[in-house]
Amino acid sequence: MIIAGYNPNSCVDYPGNIASVIFLPNCPLRCVYCHNKPMLDGEYEAIPYEEVLERIKKNKLFLDGVVITGGEPTLTPIEDLKKLISDIKSLNLLVKIDTCGSSPKVLEQLLPLVDYVAMDIKAPLDKYSMITPATDKLMENISKSIELVKQAKDYEFRTTLDPKLTVDDIETIAKMIEGAKAYYIQQFVATDFYYPKAYSSDYLKWCVETANKYVKTASRGG
Repeated sequence: MIIAGYNPNSCVDYPGNIASVIFLPNCPLRCVYCHNKPMLDGEYEAIPYEEVLERIKKNKLFLDGVVITGGEPTLTPIEDLKKLISDIKSLNLLVKIDTCGSSPKVLEQLLPLVDYVAMDIKAPLDKYSMITPATDKLMENISKSIELVKQAKDYEFRTTLDPKLTVDDIETIAKMIEGAKAYYIQQFVATDFYYPKAYSSDYLKWCVETANKYVKTASRGG
């Protein structure tokens, strides 16, 4: 397994918990605002698996769990993912996985093993190409993954409020995930290579209020 990055301590990546974060390098998407673009382009130093596990063991008394993120974790071979999850769980730690929903068959195998799933929804399905190169197959997989995530032990959906999206787009997404337990709308943060002006806090609040008509809890993400 290739591990591209490791954060030993985060208070924002696993709701209500202190967690280490493991970054896996591959992703089928190339979102215009991705802050991990250098990693996806291969600009990282791989960290040995055993080194990461040892660091988690040393810190486990100060941790509640571990987040497996990316990139897109479900592109890592499934047996490697299962081993990673098993090794983390053997330390009596929770496991959260982040996904874009591109691999529902893999996600379905992981759901019984993890404690929390966070799925990014980039845009309404017919507007995904505004954010990332999209195909009909990707849209089909994302639709399947949405239904799978709703069956997880604990979960959230989230959308970054790219300036190309509107409150109507957020409403469309909220309808897609209608009845979902949690939906976080995150403020857009510019990068060195993509820097349109973000919406105001009031516009973001309007988006959250609109989404709350369709999901159990919509709120502003971190």
